[in-house]
Amino acid sequence: MSQAYFIAGTDTDVGKTTIAAGLLHAARLQNLSTLAAKPVASGCAVTPKGLRNSDALALIDASSLKLPYEEVNPFAFEPAIAPHVAAREAGVVLEVPVLLKAMRHVLDQQADFTLVEGAGGWRVPLSAHANLSDLAIALKLPVILVVGVRLGCINHALLSAEAIARDGLQLAGWVANIVDPRTARLEENLSSLAERLPAPCLGRVPWLNKASADAVAEHLQLDLLD
Repeated sequence: MSQAYFIAGTDTDVGKTTIAAGLLHAARLQNLSTLAAKPVASGCAVTPKGLRNSDALALIDASSLKLPYEEVNPFAFEPAIAPHVAAREAGVVLEVPVLLKAMRHVLDQQADFTLVEGAGGWRVPLSAHANLSDLAIALKLPVILVVGVRLGCINHALLSAEAIARDGLQLAGWVANIVDPRTARLEENLSSLAERLPAPCLGRVPWLNKASADAVAEHLQLDLLD
């Protein structure tokens, strides 16, 4: 049976793509076909082939099934700013039905393990009237929450989990990504997260000098997912 999840983060720069690539690699080690998409990305490089986002490219590299770049990342914007601001500056209206159609095409590929990666945190705006979380709700996908472990992460993680539940989605699991290895009382913080978050911890990913997909996968447990 195919599994598909929405990857959310507690904030921006918490390592969603790093963890997503690790999850994809772990799935491939189990001989599962994999595919991932990033519907909206800002902070893209200008290339001869068009705008390209490093996170989207990393997801493509980690996926066993290959789709054209534009299908993996249908909305790409050059400035590294909030997606709704970048879209407005580009004269683009980000609409959930359009994003939903694009992501359903990805899900229709029927990979054994599919990930749809968000941008920033759970309530990132798409427009004046919509948030990226509305796409997750429309897709009805269970959520994997990437917790960037640093000072303040408990509050961010619990609020994110509450919002996900309030939106009617299942928190399938969470990953502790230790983005600041100098975090005071690290073990106590991790214990508090494990006690309070209503889902299994899929792994604790330490600070890695080279956070490659295979290195990250060593710290993840896919078998804890429903």
